[in-house]
Amino acid sequence: MEKQTNITILQLNDTHAYLEPHQEMFWESGTTIYRPAGGFAKIAGYLKQLRKEQKGVLALDCGDTFHGTYPAVASKGEVMVPVLNELSLAAMTAHWEFAYGPEQFRKLTAMLNYPMLAINVYEKATDKLVFAPYTLKEVNGLKIGIVGIACNIVDKTMPPHFSEGIYFTLGNEELPGYIQKLKQEEKVDLIVLISHLGFPQNMKLLSEVEGVNICLSSHTHYRTSKAVQQGQTIVIESGCHGSYLGRLDLTIQNCSISNYKHELVEVSDKIPDDAHMLELVQQAVRPYKQELSQKVGETATVLDRNNILESTMDNFLLQSMLHATGAELAFSNGWRYGAPIVTGSVTLNDLYNIIPMNPPIQTVELTGQELQDMLEENLEKTFSPDPYAQQGGFVKRCMSLRAFIKIEAPKGTRIQKLFVNDEELDLQRSYKASFVTEQGVPEKYGTNRSDSGIKAIEAMQQYLEKYSPVRADMLGTFTAV
Repeated sequence: MEKQTNITILQLNDTHAYLEPHQEMFWESGTTIYRPAGGFAKIAGYLKQLRKEQKGVLALDCGDTFHGTYPAVASKGEVMVPVLNELSLAAMTAHWEFAYGPEQFRKLTAMLNYPMLAINVYEKATDKLVFAPYTLKEVNGLKIGIVGIACNIVDKTMPPHFSEGIYFTLGNEELPGYIQKLKQEEKVDLIVLISHLGFPQNMKLLSEVEGVNICLSSHTHYRTSKAVQQGQTIVIESGCHGSYLGRLDLTIQNCSISNYKHELVEVSDKIPDDAHMLELVQQAVRPYKQELSQKVGETATVLDRNNILESTMDNFLLQSMLHATGAELAFSNGWRYGAPIVTGSVTLNDLYNIIPMNPPIQTVELTGQELQDMLEENLEKTFSPDPYAQQGGFVKRCMSLRAFIKIEAPKGTRIQKLFVNDEELDLQRSYKASFVTEQGVPEKYGTNRSDSGIKAIEAMQQYLEKYSPVRADMLGTFTAV
């Protein structure tokens, strides 16, 4: 092929089932501000207008799409299917989709009009791939190979039912073989990788493996305002919650990219809704709308999760857990998803956006040594200098402790000083902690685990009822020194 061809690739990633517009955090004029963004009616409006304006648009979804809001979780992802099928996507890969169990996810993928791709998800019984490794699409006369890598931590850090009967690899050993097959046997002009490993992980992968032209990264919610080049590969990641789309306009000549333009597109209220998609979204949320719209209290603090060391949103959750259990400490996972809640009214929908699974609050007895070991393990999974060893989200969310840490220190030595309720940690002492999910306190830590009899949503409702308008300020739980 010698002629010049233009195509456009549009990326969705980490939408977390945010069907409707929501508040989002933006950095502008040296500070953080909040305004509405996202919504699948606007995503469809942008995509359909783009397709009217030009031929050769390839839209791809990088996963974390079927989970993250109450309608999605309550329906085990099924409310998302009609909405997603309306977008004419070419392929997807996955992460939180496995929260409903592999069988339910297989059911969901069978309902889609595009394939789920993963070169790194296998059946335990047969070692066979669970999903197709790649798909082929012809766009403006170009033959494009699309390869998928699912998030590899599903069977390593997440609840066991997520990976029942299946296992995950990193995909780095498999990828070169598929690149070779696509080039030599399928004779593709371009290879696009949709990967849910995370941005640092994908950058390392692409430093080791040649032959990928475009990598659409996801999982880490990076907002790449400018495309990044790793060797000969163009890499982008486009935020989360459907607040952004990633757009790449490519000029292809002689099976290589001769020119490209990247845009991180804010899905703002300036984008008109697509009428049909708006109807589909309204149908999806209608069974839940009345209940979720209930006002449950007020907040005097913006509840936001966009901070790696500590967040006001999680401090509110942890305060509620301490109030419900009377424990000394509280822990939750450092989830990245969860749209901000601005000051003023708090609805039930807001609470489910904080923790859509509504898990039970448990208590456990931890020794000081276990507490320190657990935190060091989490800091390594967050800040390891080896991207492949980074297996978490943000730093574990904690309440009633203060840790002074050196982020750059070697594994197991990051904590310089650790205090519980302003007293220096006693390695021999036992501490009562409350937590949500096994990611909050992994099963190998602690004794006397017990169910408190209250779930996360109920605890937050009770806290709001007593203390509204609530405050959940930053406390300096982790301080980098």
